[in-house]
Amino acid sequence: MRSLTLFAVLLPLPAVGAAQSLAQERWDVTSTVVDLTVPGAPGFLLRMAKGKSRAEHKCVAPGQTIAAVLAPDPKARCRVDKQQIADGRYTQALTCPQKNGTPMQVSRAGTFTAAGFVGRAEMTGQTAKGRMNVVLDQRAARVAGTCKG
Repeated sequence: MRSLTLFAVLLPLPAVGAAQSLAQERWDVTSTVVDLTVPGAPGFLLRMAKGKSRAEHKCVAPGQTIAAVLAPDPKARCRVDKQQIADGRYTQALTCPQKNGTPMQVSRAGTFTAAGFVGRAEMTGQTAKGRMNVVLDQRAARVAGTCKG
């Protein structure tokens, strides 16, 4: 069952948080499961998860760069080890703690414009039953209007 709990925590991990204020711009971020390997998790659950999406929202100060939208959710306590955002492309390498065991490694890469980003995130880590891997397609778009408090 620990693998199932870990899986439930994984989907929101690379997505961005939602600190809200009236003056902030809203961004919608969608993460879609492309592939996943979680040793010990029932096969039917893994098959059901493929293709599923999770939508989240992030609020950033007006005029912030795409880096603010790509920032990991503070609740996940991820550390950005390496980041490059330039010329319409981004890459990130993050280390994210797990409740038990060694930290997860997250790599993200994609393209961006002022209106949003499109990319892929891959999370790898170790569970008690073996190596786990989750691949997500991610898409973000600026939404008209501002965040509401």
